Amino acid sequence: MPSQPSDLTRQRLETLRQLRDSGIDPFAVTRFDRTHTAEQVHSRFQALSGSGQQVRAAGRIVGRRGHGKATFADLQDASGRVQLHFRLDVLGEQAYSLLEMVDLGDFVGAVGTVFRTKMGEITIAVSEYQILAKALRPPPEKWHGLKDVEVRYRQRYADLIANPEVRRAFAIRSGIISFIRRFLDLRGFVEVETPMMQSVPGGAAAKPFVTYHNALDMSLYLRVAPELYLKRLVVGGMERVYELSRVFRNEGVSTRHNPEFTMLEVYQAYADYNDLMELTEQMVFRLAEEVLGGAALSYQGTSIDLTPPWTRLTFSDAIAKYGGLRPEELEGEEDVRLACERLGLPTAEGIPLSTIWKNIFEKVAEPQLIQPTFITDYPTAISPLAKRKPGNPALVERFEPYIGGRELGNAFSELNDPLEQRQRFEEQAKAREAGDEEAHPMDEDYIRALEYGLPPTGGLGIGIDRLVMLFTDSPTIRDVILFPHLRPEAE
Repeated sequence: MPSQPSDLTRQRLETLRQLRDSGIDPFAVTRFDRTHTAEQVHSRFQALSGSGQQVRAAGRIVGRRGHGKATFADLQDASGRVQLHFRLDVLGEQAYSLLEMVDLGDFVGAVGTVFRTKMGEITIAVSEYQILAKALRPPPEKWHGLKDVEVRYRQRYADLIANPEVRRAFAIRSGIISFIRRFLDLRGFVEVETPMMQSVPGGAAAKPFVTYHNALDMSLYLRVAPELYLKRLVVGGMERVYELSRVFRNEGVSTRHNPEFTMLEVYQAYADYNDLMELTEQMVFRLAEEVLGGAALSYQGTSIDLTPPWTRLTFSDAIAKYGGLRPEELEGEEDVRLACERLGLPTAEGIPLSTIWKNIFEKVAEPQLIQPTFITDYPTAISPLAKRKPGNPALVERFEPYIGGRELGNAFSELNDPLEQRQRFEEQAKAREAGDEEAHPMDEDYIRALEYGLPPTGGLGIGIDRLVMLFTDSPTIRDVILFPHLRPEAE
């Protein structure tokens, strides 16, 4: 049921009626030939003010001050703000009186010359103007900034209007993605696109969203990762590939999780996880230089230095170091469960050992990993797609990068033995039958691809949203996703 208009909205609807009655339709304009943005008016002031050149600016009216026969207004566009000056003796009575029907939030196109006021404000002396679009709702909180977090996320358009820092954060996001593409392209990687709807949801331990294709009469799954399709391409001879894409996981919503998010996945033939560690730290370091102007940043009050080389620490050593545990306490299942009990973590019989390891790590080690750190050499049981570490089959060649106490990605030397991969999938299938909805399903076609031969390959996945959180000092993932998923509004 549509909401009832407020008193202010009703006033604006009445103004719209009056405009149309006078022969002016504020929605009839199809284009405005703008010559200068607000930022360009400021940056080119010296040249513009001395030449008498007319400028044509357009944007939203965000402030207004009347002084008898003169009116000042602030015009805002994507680049910033510039002041407008309207005078009765220049515009004439009809055009000047029309200003009474221009509300905050309306879009206006203005033509005039540039000067500086006695107060030093760079200003456009308006010789003519037109209403380009009428705002039927008043701007949020009279331009003092939209503060209600729920409204900010639900009505991102209002958030962007009211909070310039939000627009800057998403400009940084765009710059990050653009840089990553350039970084990889220059290193010979090819950007590709793989299916968003898959018949087998693979590549990550996650519960998928299910949909249905009527013509094919089959269930399909929104992808939880593009991984297995990208490795199929390496099998086919594409030795360096990457994809920047949306992935979907049917999981809880938190400061770190949104059911739809952006992932970078990179695969490089004839490389291992050590090569991908170097690629990762160089990419993030160069990104900081590009976006921030240096390797140092502050995240939630903590200073972080992204300069390579980053610290490397094994999974078990991290638990032992930060949890006060001896390495031998992490070997046997009974010892691990006892350690878990001491830490106050659940150890019920139905919880697999791999989950307990993960819970211990997240409890004791993850919050301590503030400076850039690669956690390496994970247990094989929690890494079904990674290659075993030579000399220690209980571990795999896998790493996760951590910065600011948060995991940013996942990478490993890819398992390319089709026989072992089948065995790993079968073990995951048993876990699914036992109730683990995130266990990896069997993928016969992927096994067939491996049987054609996958060269030694390193693979990397980076969560773009978490990377943007770091670079914009954002505490929650909702701050860096334009339209995060929320519960429906209460009626």
